[in-house]
Amino acid sequence: MIDLAQSYKDAKGYEEFLAEHASDDDRQRWAAVLERVTLDDSQVGRLQQFSRKMKVLVLAGAWCGDCVNQCPIFARFTEANPLVQVRFLDRDDNPDVTHRLQVNGGQRVPVVVFLSDDDHLCGIFGDRTLSKYRAMAADTDPKLDLPDDGRPLLDQVTDEWLNEFERMQWMMRTSGRLRQLHGD
Repeated sequence: MIDLAQSYKDAKGYEEFLAEHASDDDRQRWAAVLERVTLDDSQVGRLQQFSRKMKVLVLAGAWCGDCVNQCPIFARFTEANPLVQVRFLDRDDNPDVTHRLQVNGGQRVPVVVFLSDDDHLCGIFGDRTLSKYRAMAADTDPKLDLPDDGRPLLDQVTDEWLNEFERMQWMMRTSGRLRQLHGD
């Protein structure tokens, strides 16, 4: 059985992960997306309401296009609230974790694991958000009539990830077990 809490401890921060696993080209691609990820006042306000420490383990590949286009979003969340503690684990260097976190029978990334501050699994989400899958489906079959709010895909994906992070935060914040542990 894979110990996800230990995997979190072994994982790297954003910059350390990129320094260890990314080529110069990879780092440039991640930096370009990070520059484009912006949070509006409402999004920052939502993140700043988080009062429970969140351990977030991201299984990723520095070379992966889906990771390039999503993982910088998590860095922005951490900037808005340091209680959101995101760490990255390389998919290829961690085959046991990769096998445990398969999505649809494959080694997909990114896969995000949410742990409570006392290391209990709260949720796993990956590898793409709904708006990204809608865009891919529409590209595959233009006859599909799928919702699209007209905003850039990166903005939609950012909102969807924020919703998932917020859902995990409120799960942890309202948990009877954690409320007892923290006396709140």
